[in-house]
Amino acid sequence: MAEKHPHNIKTFLTFLIPSLIGLLLFMTPISYQDAITIPIAIVSKGLQNLLGDAATAIVTSIVVITAIATLVCKLFKPRALLQHHFLHSLLNVSLMWAIVRVVGAVFIVLTYAGIGPEAINSANTGALVLNDLLPVLFCVFIFAGMLLPLLLNFGLLELFGTLLTKIMRPVFNLPGRSAIDCMASWLGDGSVGILMTSKQYESRFYTQREAAVIGTTFSAVSITFSLVVISQVKLEHLFVPFYLTVCLAGIVAAIVVPKLPPLSWKKDHYIDDTPRHPDDEVIPKGKGVFAWGFEQAMTKAEKSEGIVHTLKDGLKNVIDMIFGVIPIVMAIGTVALMIAEYTPIFNYLGMPFIPLLELLQVPEATEASKTIVVGFADMFIPSILASSIESDMTRFIIAAMSVTQLIYMSEVGALLIGSKIPVNIVELFVVFILRTLVTLPVIAGVAHLIF
Repeated sequence: MAEKHPHNIKTFLTFLIPSLIGLLLFMTPISYQDAITIPIAIVSKGLQNLLGDAATAIVTSIVVITAIATLVCKLFKPRALLQHHFLHSLLNVSLMWAIVRVVGAVFIVLTYAGIGPEAINSANTGALVLNDLLPVLFCVFIFAGMLLPLLLNFGLLELFGTLLTKIMRPVFNLPGRSAIDCMASWLGDGSVGILMTSKQYESRFYTQREAAVIGTTFSAVSITFSLVVISQVKLEHLFVPFYLTVCLAGIVAAIVVPKLPPLSWKKDHYIDDTPRHPDDEVIPKGKGVFAWGFEQAMTKAEKSEGIVHTLKDGLKNVIDMIFGVIPIVMAIGTVALMIAEYTPIFNYLGMPFIPLLELLQVPEATEASKTIVVGFADMFIPSILASSIESDMTRFIIAAMSVTQLIYMSEVGALLIGSKIPVNIVELFVVFILRTLVTLPVIAGVAHLIF
């Protein structure tokens, strides 16, 4: 028998109190204004309401400041900035990311001021990203970034990770702790899940393959947003079967897609290129699963560095996300929406799906095909286009499809590219198409049973 390590009451409380607060904020579903959500989403929404119109001015300033600071860093290389480790990693980015930040700044200034080409600042392109998306992300990042260390730093993931590995490893070939990322996305917001995954990848809890799979597979859409989508196609009365269909299709995609390239080609190496240690998840002889998980949690709690360090950690998260990601979402999201709105590219890309839709006996297959690939630009566009389709069944399929495709460049895709998770835009498009091909037959099958 392994020798028992005595843990004192202080260590136990260090584990218990922050973990319970974290669980309450990120995982506890509560009913609020007739929707199911989590406390972190409610306080984010509260801040957004409090800021009102000022939120767009704040995010505009942030994107402009980031672009200027990045240019100063690139062109003049000031020593004060470059010697500061955190600021160095935040501002001294590659040439490509510097260009993306500058493009984001140009787009946001034109949109905020309502000047320049309509293609950039119209209500369906730049203004959609600036007014509808960025204030939400800004408020979510402030609270989620600040409070995420409660989930990450005090042993909760060690306990859950050990308990859930028995399910997550055989079914999805992922560590048990990834189930927590999925729950946070599912109940709260996909951006929270990506934030968690990215932080854990940087801390060497996930390998490159695991981080890429979790980021593209488990950053699920919140229950609240799913309700918005089904309302848009006027089928709210079918919300329960709709959400169950989304969950079923999502699980099938989570099992199948990671076994195919490009995700299957990712290395099982950590961020520093060291390989994953196969013994990491082995439970020692003579230890129960819970006892071992609890011991891991206590060890983590013992090593935690107190409240001041946690607050500093949270503040760095917030700055990293707000200054690092928001400019990228503005640039990439606007470009994707411009392509969707002003070019027929997505219509052409949808044409190969017509035979598949006809094979699956989906009514109005040609109209439906136009909505399939456009979801890569933004998750909400397919539902908007689908609202003019006559067939209830087709609208149901398109709505469910848009939610299970998961990767859309106006938010999740741009967040993934802006994070440290090792995926690029081509790989994201391939994963998007694979998810579409895997989930479409599942959704169409269920739709035939319902209608």
